[in-house]
Amino acid sequence: MARATKGGTKAGGAARNGALTRDDRIDMLRRMIEIRRFEEKAAESYARGKIHGFLHLYIGQEAVAVGAISALRPDDYIVSHYREHGHAIARGLDPKRVMAELYGRETGVSGGRGGSMHLFDPAHSFMGGYAIVAGHMPLACGLALAEQYKGSDRIAANFLGDGAVNEGEFHESLNLAAVWKLPVLFIVENNFYGMGTDVRRVSAVIEVYKRAEAYGIPSEQVDGMDALAMHEAVSRCAARVRAGDGPMFLEAICYRYRGHSMADPEFYRKKEEVERWRRLDPIARLERTLRDEGAIDDRTVEELRASADRVAREAADFAEQSAPPPPESLTRFVYKERDGA
Repeated sequence: MARATKGGTKAGGAARNGALTRDDRIDMLRRMIEIRRFEEKAAESYARGKIHGFLHLYIGQEAVAVGAISALRPDDYIVSHYREHGHAIARGLDPKRVMAELYGRETGVSGGRGGSMHLFDPAHSFMGGYAIVAGHMPLACGLALAEQYKGSDRIAANFLGDGAVNEGEFHESLNLAAVWKLPVLFIVENNFYGMGTDVRRVSAVIEVYKRAEAYGIPSEQVDGMDALAMHEAVSRCAARVRAGDGPMFLEAICYRYRGHSMADPEFYRKKEEVERWRRLDPIARLERTLRDEGAIDDRTVEELRASADRVAREAADFAEQSAPPPPESLTRFVYKERDGA
């Protein structure tokens, strides 16, 4: 993990557990296992032809979503990229409705109209996943600007992938956020591959956090395979942003264990590389930490896994039993509907 601590603030500081209780850490492990099993069930459903289109799995990156979102307030905005199932579940969206959206069903969080890449739930301040690479960054800045105008201490957390950093919206958003001191926290999930392209082939500066330094934004790297390190870093950065000191930028070093999407044959990665990162599995890592602390035992882990299995199975069953949007609803949500219409 040498790459995870190069530059920036050292990953996994000693104070990282300070604000977390035993139950908090166990809940983080539960969420991570739940996301893993949900994604595995989604992959199974895709292979059975139940889910169509693209499906971008979050397997391997669970520590980023759970560690980061557990450090945010429930009313803080989350604006995500198209690999957002993990963020949605970490925020507390109903896995049944998330799965139903993947199936394109009316009971989905976006009414079956968004699919895998466009989960949306304003009730949880989850302001969407977006398929246009970096296209969601100006939206996060807009939400942050609105809260700044209102004088609130609500912030926007903007998740993006390493593939976004060479897009114009990336630079425009960072520049405006810095100039206007917007309350936005940018979190890059650097898994080293933009689709099938290694970041080292397309970027002269592979340490993404250094890009933010060019705009005067405080930035650092964090070990994205460590949920507790993520929680500590986001807690600290969010507090600074919330205090009105302007934006911050975190680069989470992580790795996806599956391809870019379910349609990806993965010819661009060596098996040895994938296996090396699998030995750093974020779920196993947090489990070991909690075992060493005496917080969990075999029985606890078995219960967590059984619960996650049940959640994933019930989500798939709910999606299977839900109806697709009726054809007559095709024009809904295109224009604002009149009250009572």
